[in-house]
Amino acid sequence: MTENNLLNENTTSSYPTGVPDIMHYESKIWSVADLLLAAAIKQSDFPNYMMPFFALVMLEGRMRNYARKVSEEEGLTPADGEVFKEAFLDHDCGYNDFIVMQGKTLQKICSNDKTFEQDFADYLHGFDADSKRLLGIDRGREEEKYLNMDTMVANLRSKKILFPVVSIWAGIDLAPYNNSDITTLEEHIKRKWADISASTAGEQYTPADIIALISEIVGAKINVPKDRFLHIYDPTCGGANLLFGVSDRLSRENGYKLIHTCGSEYNDTLYALAAIESHFRDKAEIHYGNTLTTMPFPDTRFNVIVANPPYGTKWSGYEREIRKDQTGQFAGGIPSVSDGQLLFMQHNLFKLADDGLAVEVHNGASLFSGDAGSGESNIRMYVLDHDWLEAIIQMPQQEFFNTGIYTYLWVINKNKPAEHRNKIALIDGSNGWQLLKKSKGSKRREMDDKSREAIVQALLSFRTEGICKVYDREHFYYNKQQLILTELDDDGQALAKAETLKDVVRVALGDKTFTDLTDLEPDAAAALLAELKTWDDADEPIRVSLADGTTYSYDRDASSLTVEADGTTTRLGNGIFKFSLGTSKKLKNLKVAIEPRKTTDYEIIPYHFDEEANRKEIAAFMKKYVFKPFTLEKDVVGVEINFNKEFYVPETVEPVEDILKEIKELDKELEGIEI
Repeated sequence: MTENNLLNENTTSSYPTGVPDIMHYESKIWSVADLLLAAAIKQSDFPNYMMPFFALVMLEGRMRNYARKVSEEEGLTPADGEVFKEAFLDHDCGYNDFIVMQGKTLQKICSNDKTFEQDFADYLHGFDADSKRLLGIDRGREEEKYLNMDTMVANLRSKKILFPVVSIWAGIDLAPYNNSDITTLEEHIKRKWADISASTAGEQYTPADIIALISEIVGAKINVPKDRFLHIYDPTCGGANLLFGVSDRLSRENGYKLIHTCGSEYNDTLYALAAIESHFRDKAEIHYGNTLTTMPFPDTRFNVIVANPPYGTKWSGYEREIRKDQTGQFAGGIPSVSDGQLLFMQHNLFKLADDGLAVEVHNGASLFSGDAGSGESNIRMYVLDHDWLEAIIQMPQQEFFNTGIYTYLWVINKNKPAEHRNKIALIDGSNGWQLLKKSKGSKRREMDDKSREAIVQALLSFRTEGICKVYDREHFYYNKQQLILTELDDDGQALAKAETLKDVVRVALGDKTFTDLTDLEPDAAAALLAELKTWDDADEPIRVSLADGTTYSYDRDASSLTVEADGTTTRLGNGIFKFSLGTSKKLKNLKVAIEPRKTTDYEIIPYHFDEEANRKEIAAFMKKYVFKPFTLEKDVVGVEINFNKEFYVPETVEPVEDILKEIKELDKELEGIEI
């Protein structure tokens, strides 16, 4: 029996009868803040003092719930001594003799200020070893701090405010609330001073309505038998509200009772909160460390992966480890160090079972950042090449606590139904919201049941209709074709090819004429070359005469070349003279290279999986849109999912007749106005 059975577990925050909204504790928490402020503690440090006590009252509430559970299920009470204690320990959820056996809660300890110091010290030291490790009690010098309770208690004691602070927290009873409700209050504390995990728009706590949607998508798509274990993983679990929220709903709404939940988190505080919560759940494990460099749960592949990885967060601090990774988890490529979202996506693909489903929250950058050939584009191509992407769902703006940007759910399915293969659905859920009665930071909207149902139904129907558009997978690929253009002059002429004129007998440069170049001394030849290279008199063209009487004339001002031969003048179009001396000691003649003026350009052209069809597409594009002589160079294939482009609706323009009619009516009204 898991915690679901102890509470009326509901991720949409409806409470058991008689239990008020958890946010009614907000005023108590702010009164703690007043004490900290009066003690000259910086506001940026407030979460460091808040979160250990938040975890403490949560842990106490959970233990009280389990003590009650033992009483209800086994008919035992603390008066039964060791029998009751052993029954409690069988749940493997941690232990504190003061709470479980003596019923000494924080509230009772604070009822006597004279014995408070000793009672509170005994209370803290009464926790089991792992709970003390997470809380930061009695830790060794080399051990991780996690919630760092010892330091915070010592600081509060030195400030003479330990008793009043603990007394306020003692009045906050979290026992009646589920994990989703508790993490909502937790996020409110963090957001107020923005100093730990969710301090930036890139690090997000997932709200209950989005958790509900993700759960409904997973529940509708997975086909794991109910009598098998369902393995769920969140690689960036934070306080585990998304991980445990999805698990709870799949248990309650979809009948999965055998669920193994695994999470990974690198933030000390959030890891500790998630790990504490995991103690009160069957088959729940939380890994501490950098997910991308430590490979959590190496021997496990998961049926379901849910994730809300940080947005726009640099990973340069561990770039060396990523680039030298030997696990194979980054097979699609390495993105820019400015954003690690697509690293987590690849990690998830690596950890996902062959029949698994992943639902991830991303911002728009994962859809389109990076040019063809970039790490980002190559990773998207890797996902689409394997035909693992089933859908992208756009969420409403103002859905998250720290940012109002659009976010997107990536639905990745390694076992797409046959009728969905080689296709991808784009679903626009951006208009499916209702206003919150009270804003929570940047979160002003939430998705209601009807809107979530419409999204799930669109995903299951998988046809272009309403908020859904289905595309062939090929639609999101493109050629970035490089081409070299030969520039044209004003007459549309171009030099078709390069020429090298070796037998030069006379060069006229302005009013200077040079002949018998073979007789020039090396120094004189070098001086001539330097003069030719630096000549910039636009009024005088460079003229080069050949032995056969042909004269080439290059007008720098017009960037054009003409040829005079046999009394006929021919305009060759744009060209450039490049002068160079021969290296032969015997032949010190001047060589003149005449080359076309060219530029490099790139064209974005639809891509086809079939090579012949792709070549024809490129040829047809060139014929239709390119009017200068060109040569095709390197072609790089990219992948981009431009969600807004696919759902763009042009603004309707009022007919001209109606506008003119309105103008005439206004003119008539103006005629009657006296000035």
